[in-house]
Amino acid sequence: MAEVTATLGLTPEQVRLALTSASLAPSVHNSQPWRFRVLPDRIELHPDHDRRLAATDPDGHELRLACGAALFNLRLALQGFGIRPLVTILPGQDAPGALAVVRRGGVLRPDDEMRALLKAVPRRRTNRRPFFESGVDGRHRHALVRAAELERSWLYVVDTREEVARMKGLVRRAHLLQQEDPGVRAELESFTGDRPDATDGIPPASAGFRPETQDEWIFRDFQAAERVAGKDYESNPLVAVVCSHYNGQLADVQAGQAMQRVLLTATTLGLSASFMSQPVEVRPVREELRRALGSMLVPHTLLRIGYSTPVPATPRRPVTELLMEPTNSRS
Repeated sequence: MAEVTATLGLTPEQVRLALTSASLAPSVHNSQPWRFRVLPDRIELHPDHDRRLAATDPDGHELRLACGAALFNLRLALQGFGIRPLVTILPGQDAPGALAVVRRGGVLRPDDEMRALLKAVPRRRTNRRPFFESGVDGRHRHALVRAAELERSWLYVVDTREEVARMKGLVRRAHLLQQEDPGVRAELESFTGDRPDATDGIPPASAGFRPETQDEWIFRDFQAAERVAGKDYESNPLVAVVCSHYNGQLADVQAGQAMQRVLLTATTLGLSASFMSQPVEVRPVREELRRALGSMLVPHTLLRIGYSTPVPATPRRPVTELLMEPTNSRS
């Protein structure tokens, strides 16, 4: 097992803290599909293909999105230590197999916004509980859209009644198609329920409530607690789609960074968020969603955003399990 070592002018303990921050990113079913290689001049972010959910995520899109979110957290952590991160996405032969390489690009003094986002990293939760009926005001919506723009992406806020109805239909259609796939069902079951001492997945305390047939929005069943009979889950969360302006693996990683900046910004505003990613995971529904957005934007995930009660953190793997053995450094 590899050990945490010094790099980029940081001590081993500072590197461990930075990688811990990176590991707090969201991922489908909290599968945590990332690994890191620490070298004297860089930190490499690699996909952990053993943790890709082949049925739910056949093309690796969700894996790359999650790794992009981890990359954003890593950038924030380095900035918190006064380092300007120099990031290369899809570095190719410079770091074979890596999705990104982060080097030291100089000194940086964190501003108030950066510090607020960094403080939000350990507080961010995927909140699957029902949201309160109070809506998200225009000022907060603008802040979320701006967060995506700062990462060269776009947050499409679903506003009109017709758009909301169409999104509900797409979520329902994709969910039902996935329910017909035994592989998708098996992956969900393997990461949920009572799993003592698990360092991944979604424990019952973080699972929200069981979905029921009267719900207007279709949610995955994470083997959560039963609900009050006949009560609707919720009818009117803010729904937004994280989008890129182009397609491909680079866009997936970039959109993951934008997604994480949106989620952390929401946390700083006292908002909760969770995912309704089924329409993006099912290819024919994804194409229909793209057409619904006007065909100029590429959708990467659907977020439901609002106000809710606090939820506990999901488990995380120790940093030592995420480390890859170092190789010869390339400058």
